[in-house]
Amino acid sequence: MVRKLKYHEQKLLKKVDFISWEVDNNLHELKIMRKFFVQKREDYTRYNKLSRKIRTLARQIKELDMKDPFRKEAGDRLLQLLYCMGLISRNENFELCDKITASSFCRRRLPVLMVRSRMAPSLKIATKFVEQGHVRVGPHVVMDTAFLVTRNMEDFITWVDGSAIKKHVARYNEELDDFELL
Repeated sequence: MVRKLKYHEQKLLKKVDFISWEVDNNLHELKIMRKFFVQKREDYTRYNKLSRKIRTLARQIKELDMKDPFRKEAGDRLLQLLYCMGLISRNENFELCDKITASSFCRRRLPVLMVRSRMAPSLKIATKFVEQGHVRVGPHVVMDTAFLVTRNMEDFITWVDGSAIKKHVARYNEELDDFELL
């Protein structure tokens, strides 16, 4: 049994909002996790740490001398890598690296790309399909919803051969072959 709060304790509690604690950045984190249907908080914190490290690395490379050949080589390699990962839209300058956030990583998750390519109507259903093993990327079946898909692998997201969803889609499109049922 909890005792009743005294008058001054009630007044103090009115001034403190435990939901949006300032140190935690909890509301923004929950908003992003809900938007991209990130189920594990560890994944979001990992994306946050990665984006912070990428931004600091880009700033350190940008601070090097303009005439240094290492600056050009390292900068080009970093921008090319970030472009191939799909985190930036074009590999031109370091200002794009400052815009990389945890949301950039969330946009490259497999269920988000499935919704974008209209393989699933919502993130919740796409997540369920991935967890149940209905989706493959290239030749590999992916069951991890936190799987990050690169630009090169975007075109290779398909249904698993024995998947009931693939059969249902083929039946709907009138492409079902009786030989494939065997």
